Amino acid sequence: MSYVLPIRSRSSVTEELLAYLRAIASLDEIAEVIVVDGSDAVVFADFDARCSDAVRHVRVDPDLERLANGKVAGVLTGLRLASQGYLVLADEDVRYDAQALGALRRALDHAEIVRPQNYFDPLPWHACLDTARTLINRVTGGDWPGTFGVRRSALERTGGYDGDVLFENLELVRTVRAAGGRELRPLNLFVRRLPPKTHQFWSQRVRQAYDELARPARLVTWLALFPALIVVIARFRRLGVGTAIVTPMIVAETGRRIGDGVRVFPAVATVAAPLWLLERAVCAWVAIAARFVLGGIPYRGRVLTRAATPYRTLARNYDLKHKRSTERRNALAPTDPGAFPQ
Repeated sequence: MSYVLPIRSRSSVTEELLAYLRAIASLDEIAEVIVVDGSDAVVFADFDARCSDAVRHVRVDPDLERLANGKVAGVLTGLRLASQGYLVLADEDVRYDAQALGALRRALDHAEIVRPQNYFDPLPWHACLDTARTLINRVTGGDWPGTFGVRRSALERTGGYDGDVLFENLELVRTVRAAGGRELRPLNLFVRRLPPKTHQFWSQRVRQAYDELARPARLVTWLALFPALIVVIARFRRLGVGTAIVTPMIVAETGRRIGDGVRVFPAVATVAAPLWLLERAVCAWVAIAARFVLGGIPYRGRVLTRAATPYRTLARNYDLKHKRSTERRNALAPTDPGAFPQ
């Protein structure tokens, strides 16, 4: 497999990440490691001088720098350079081991895109709160990790995916599926992830809530949650409070127990589920306000309006593109067997 890591750093890359990349490059499952670096010249030069010869360190292709989402630009650059049919796309805080890579490769034998399950290790308080989100997501459609396995042919067939949306992971999956690709979500394919810094965690609260504009049903649920909570507590008092606390804990604990999740998710994350729901209920309204006041969410010097493209739009666009491609081939094909020399 080809391991593609898009990065954009404002400071020097850590020795821990460099050691991880050297270790990954030495594994039998990985044929090459490609780091696509959108950092400024000083940081890029520092990384280039320190990284191993086993790591291919490149800049983002110039024609992709216009994309608002730098991660997508990095992935698409890596796609052009990759020599293997199976790709591992990973954020810089993802930490694979040989067992997880082997499981990912086997899963790609049966699907065009594979969504592993991240877990945080170590687990500071804010990562514990975010793990509660993960547990609830495991029951309600699957979590969104910082890594995917994808067949290179699937992305080549679609011409990549939109790099001007905020929820780029959803855009990637929808694009592959719209072109007929199969998706696997193995709940027991666990991949370790380092927790974000506290300030980074806080900076992502409203942005993650804004992602739900791409999934209207979930957005409506989060928007309704806060008013519903007030009504339940006002009407049922203590019983309402107890219900508001226990219900999300039951859902989260269900997510912890399925797919052997108890192996990597501590019980304390279940206890944090009511707090995460309260946070999401508030941030959903802030995200809606940002949509109307700012026109979207500020992201790396731009304001992104779209969270992701609707699946129906992607499927329709792919069908239209495929139809036009077929028509062009038919127009160029000889109609008379004697038109070309045999």
